[in-house]
Formats: sequence, C-alpha cells, structure tokens
Amino acid sequence: MTFRILSVPMKKSYTLPKTVGGALIVGGTAIGAGMLALPVVSALGGFIPACFVYLICWLFSACTGLLFLEICMWMPQNANIVSMAHHLLGPIGKFFAWLLYLYLFYTLTIAYVAGGGGFIVSLFGHEIHHSIGIILFTVVFAAVVYMGTKAVDRINFLLMIGLIIAFVLFIIVGFGKVKISFLSQMHWGHAVLALPVIFTSFSYQGVIPSLNTYLDRDPKKMRYAILIGTALPFLAYIVWEFLILGIVPLRGAHGLLEAHQKGLTAVEPLGYFFPASPIFLIGQFFGAFALTTSFLGVTLGLSDFLADGLKVKKEGWKKVAIFMIIYIPPIVVASIDPTIFLKALGYAGGIGCALLLGLFPVMMVWAGRYTRKYSAVHTQLPGGKLLLLILAGFVVFELIVELMQEIM
Repeated sequence: MTFRILSVPMKKSYTLPKTVGGALIVGGTAIGAGMLALPVVSALGGFIPACFVYLICWLFSACTGLLFLEICMWMPQNANIVSMAHHLLGPIGKFFAWLLYLYLFYTLTIAYVAGGGGFIVSLFGHEIHHSIGIILFTVVFAAVVYMGTKAVDRINFLLMIGLIIAFVLFIIVGFGKVKISFLSQMHWGHAVLALPVIFTSFSYQGVIPSLNTYLDRDPKKMRYAILIGTALPFLAYIVWEFLILGIVPLRGAHGLLEAHQKGLTAVEPLGYFFPASPIFLIGQFFGAFALTTSFLGVTLGLSDFLADGLKVKKEGWKKVAIFMIIYIPPIVVASIDPTIFLKALGYAGGIGCALLLGLFPVMMVWAGRYTRKYSAVHTQLPGGKLLLLILAGFVVFELIVELMQEIM
C-alpha cells in the first residue's frame, strides 16, 4: 500500500483522459509491498478461498471509497480525513482520527523497514546482520524523502516502471512453472485469517480528497476512477496468488508455511526451489521495487502529516527532528523483531485500516446523512442504513479476526 499525500498537476493538457489517470492513481496507491505478503498469509486457505476473500475486500474498498467521495462533496476542497472527522464527528472524532493516522503510518513504516532490511541482507548474501540491513535500507531511501516531494516523485516514477516490468516478466517466466495440483488446497477458515493483510492491500482511500480535486470534483469521473481503479489490484492479486501458490509448495522445507512462520515475503522461497531460474531474480527485483515505492510514499506522507499536525516547518533542525521521529522508532522495533513484516502488515490492516478507512467513513456518512441531514443529491452509495450497518459489521468481523490471531 502506497499511502501518502498526493501531489497532482491541475493542468488541462494531459495525454490520458483524467478518469483513466485517476483510476491508475487509485490502483497504484493500493498496490504496494503488502502484495509480497498476500500469498504467504493466504496459502493455508488455498487459492479459491483466497480469491473469495479478495473479492469481498475489493467490494468493501470500492464501497468505502464511494463513501469518502460523498463526504468530499459535503466538504471544502482539499479537506483531509482528520478535518472531515472533526467536522462530522466532533473533537473526539478528530482525536481518534489523528491517533489512527499515526498508528497506521507507523505500523506500515515498521513493516516496510523490516522487509527492506531483509532485502538488503539477501543482497549481501546473508553476510550482514539484519539490523545493519535495516539501517542501510532506511538511510538510503530516507535521504530521498528528506530531499522532498520532487525527489520522491522522480525516484518513485522510475521504481514504478521497474515494478511493472518485473511483474510482467514474472508472469511470463512463472506461468509455465505452475502446478495445478498445488492450487487444490481449500480451507475456508484459514482463508479468513488472511483478512487483515488483504484488507491493508486494498487500502487507497486516503488519496480520495486529492483525487477529487484532480478530477474537478466531478462525482461521475470519481465513481469511474474508484470502481475501475480498485479492480486493478484485485486482478493483479489474483494473478500473483495463482503464480506463487502454483509454483511454491505449501508444506515442507522452504515452503509457504515455513515462510509464514519466519515472517518472510512470498519471494524468499523462490531462491530455494528455482536456484537456476531467473524467476527468483525477477521476484527479488519486484519485491525491492514494491517495498521501496511503499516506503517512500508512506514516510513522505507521515512527514507531511507530522509537520502539519505539529505546525512545524520542515526546515533546518526542525526537519531533522521530524525525520528522527519518523525513522528511529521503526528501525528499533524492526531490529528487535526482524520477522515483524507480516505481523506489522496485519496490525496495520486489522486495526488501522479497518477503523480509519473502514469504520470512520461509515460513521461520517451516517452523521452527515441522518444527523446533519445533508442533501441526498450527493449520495454516492445506495443502500441506506442497511448497507452502512453491513459495512460496519464487516469491520467488526475483521477486528475480531485480528483479535483471534493475537490470541492464537
């Protein structure tokens, strides 16, 4: 999940229709490092059950995106989630939105720092300590974030090109290695346990306010962008799931179950099963690009959020202090527990995304529609109170799943 404050040009000249560009922004925001965890956390459930959970999360993400769009139509231009919560849910809503923002950004940063550190360790042939890998990854790419949005956008553009090329190559090379027998596993109960991480991987809603401005506050364009854009990660995840579950055994040494127990990404087992094939190298590049783009986006967003929330200009020693606050805690946590990548993604989705991007839009729309009696002309999601209750119930169910995993 690449989740940051979006900077988009407001020019009238563009090569792609704005709606298509908006859909790509939605899809690109959702697709990120969480993709590396999906086949690992869903492997025990099997391919078919995982696809069903993906479908449910896709529908939920589309619905909550439309709810955020409805809220945006009530609010002034460029209002963010915290200001929306303050307006519709009062000071208490603003306080919890602030806390959940920080919780979500920090848990994602911890996950990406841990995963990026693991990549650096692998790059050095496992000859360096994991904490050294974490520090090297963080220092190199934190420097890019420190240089500002322009530097991040340029590096991120190059990394996204690499990400797309690596994914296409992975499909071409990996498709012929798929064993259909590996895809026959079905255990619906275990598939549900993957819900928190899958939830995280469909998160993009934080970009809706900026995207709404980009698309000239046109609800029709926004609806198309949300519905098409959320379909992109759904299709990408199905293909990725098919390939990884179809070429990596579930059980045995270096299988997906062992990867889950050790907190590894879906790429790690490929090096054992295909040492002479380019598929592992391609997978490594794909993983590195996914981790880095997510890391850049999330930590840039966190730096902007902290600077704005603390009313501090990102200049001189104040800027250095903000970046120390951002990066030192995740480095410490990831160094203490190098296997925290999957767990941190679960915490982010199971709690942060579920509440901030799932429950909050339901509560805000309920308040706007039925307490403040805002005009129904801006309604973006039909279904009334019943559908809002169903969406809220799904969030509660997802929180229970996360709680169950902690107990287990």
